[in-house]
Amino acid sequence: MDLQQRIEESWRTGVVDRAALDEALFALDRGLLRVATPPEQLDGEWTVHAWLMQAILLTFRVNEMQVVEVGPYQWHDKIPLKRHLDEQQVRLVPPGHIRFGAHLEPGCVVMPGYVNIGAYVGAGTMVDTWATVGSCAQIGKGVHLSGGVGIGGVLEPPGATPVIVEDGAFIGSRAVVVEGMRVGREAVVGANVVLTASTPIIDVTGDREVVYKGYVPPRSVVIPGTRFKRFPAGAYGVPCALIIGQRKESTDRKTSLNDVLREFAVPV
Repeated sequence: MDLQQRIEESWRTGVVDRAALDEALFALDRGLLRVATPPEQLDGEWTVHAWLMQAILLTFRVNEMQVVEVGPYQWHDKIPLKRHLDEQQVRLVPPGHIRFGAHLEPGCVVMPGYVNIGAYVGAGTMVDTWATVGSCAQIGKGVHLSGGVGIGGVLEPPGATPVIVEDGAFIGSRAVVVEGMRVGREAVVGANVVLTASTPIIDVTGDREVVYKGYVPPRSVVIPGTRFKRFPAGAYGVPCALIIGQRKESTDRKTSLNDVLREFAVPV
């Protein structure tokens, strides 16, 4: 059987093929496999591979707890730390933490933040101080996750869509992106924006509002907002997100980003 069949058989029967788990986790760690395949590789849509989530869950099931010590630091966990970062050209600043089974492409920088198992982070992306990248999250190339950003993770049920942040996006400080949200290429999400599967994302740039859920269109500029909703006890402000403009297409992405932050006074 091929690797996928071996993992699925282990999941179905409960008789775990440990060699298959080790092979799958190594492939995830080195980027040979990823939990979700980008659209340019398969039929124009993101494709989620449930069997790789099953492999991670089975690994948690069969691994024993171990004490890991690095200098004065001690961990008690089932998943080891990622190793050989120098060979992979990844910069990790202490006390940042990357779990084995997460893949970061060359040029990534992880400040004292956290990248969980199954995550994939594209080349040149910055994971800033106390930012977290949850299990199986898919982060594109050249993304900036500002300080304290929370990118949600997912493992159950296997096959659930992970959070996806596409190439060149900028996520402002303390923003939260969870529940399978997809942030399009080069979008700018301002500080403290909370994006969940049920958050109304309202484009207010035209004569009539356009409401999205679960998706931020490419190059959108997004800030926190409130819309009023009537309840039996009265009308109350309910959180939403507002698309207030578009980031201009430019060959110089940094110049484009700086311009849009100033133009729309987006807090970061």
